[in-house]
Order: sequence, then C-alpha cells, then structure tokens
Amino acid sequence: MRSEAEPIYTAGQAPAAARGGPVSHSLSRVARLHRIAAGRLLKQLGLYPGQEMVMMRLWEAGPIRQSELIKACALDGSTVTKMLQRLEQSGHVRRCPDPADRRAVLVEATEDSCAMLTEVSRAWSALEEHTLAGLDPDERAELARLLTNVEEKLGSQGLQGPV
Repeated sequence: MRSEAEPIYTAGQAPAAARGGPVSHSLSRVARLHRIAAGRLLKQLGLYPGQEMVMMRLWEAGPIRQSELIKACALDGSTVTKMLQRLEQSGHVRRCPDPADRRAVLVEATEDSCAMLTEVSRAWSALEEHTLAGLDPDERAELARLLTNVEEKLGSQGLQGPV
C-alpha cells in the first residue's frame, strides 16, 4: 500500500492525460508534497495546514470580522468557519459579536496563541529551507519571481479562468 508522501509518478514523469500540461502537473505535485511537509511541521505545534494562514492573518490584522477573514483567505466560508471552530476549541482564537454591528462576528487571536507566532515563523523558515534545498540564492529569487507571476495571473483570472 502506498503512503501519503509516496509519489504516484516520479519527478518528470506524467500520466498521458497530463502530458499537455507538464508544468501544471509538476506544480500540482509540488504543492501536494509541500502541504505534506508543512503538515508535519505544523502538527508539532498543534495546527493543521491552512490554520497557520488564518493565524498569520489574525496576528497581523488584529480583530477582524469573520466575513473579511473569509475574503482574505480566499476560501469557502464553511471551510473557514470549520477551521475557526477548531481553532477556538484549541484556544487559539476567540469569536464575539462586533460591537459596531451585532450581526457580524469578530475573530481575534488569543494571547496564548500569540506565543505561537515565533514557532510558526520557525516552522515556515524550516519549510523554506527544506523546500529550496539545493537552490542557490539567484535560483531561489527567480523561482519566487516566477511563482509570483503565476499566482498573479491565476488570481486575475479568478475562479472563472479558461477551463
């Protein structure tokens, strides 16, 4: 039986249906492996992949309306709500009615979770080094530039891109 981290195809190999999109296939595989590596590091902190992104936003922004957090995360509202429920149960976030609009919900990082900021930062640095091992500084900068271009292009197309 294949483990979660064991590849279905080896690097540079693609199934016939993906041969018209070798970069997309490679990017998909890299994203999957990156998420697995992130999951291993975050598990040590009591977080699941994706939760650290929510926490980063809360640490930076301070209290924010849940609706704004959902938009900022660019995720489905039910996904963020479930994530916030888990983070609240683990004591990382607090939700309360917005005093300016009692129908809205404010979300904020708890004081206890702020202590995790350094640990999450360390985990992301370790993930960066693991991910980019073997690349020199110029290659790292070029990869970051290219990925930013791809992200901007995909983001500008929204979810209705040419599919």
